[in-house]
Amino acid sequence: MTDIRDALIRGSEKVIGHYRSLLTSAKTEKKRELYRSRIEREQRLLEELQNGFTDRFTA
Repeated sequence: MTDIRDALIRGSEKVIGHYRSLLTSAKTEKKRELYRSRIEREQRLLEELQNGFTDRFTA
């Protein structure tokens, strides 16, 4: 289970990095807002993975 969780965490971190890269090169405010919202969403998912992912399956 931890191997899967670790892979998901690494994937989320990679996605966040990708969106941050896109954010720095965004040409319009609409694109910047889109990337910011996706970063926030991915960070929430990452926090869930880091803090409570296994708790849901053990309950």
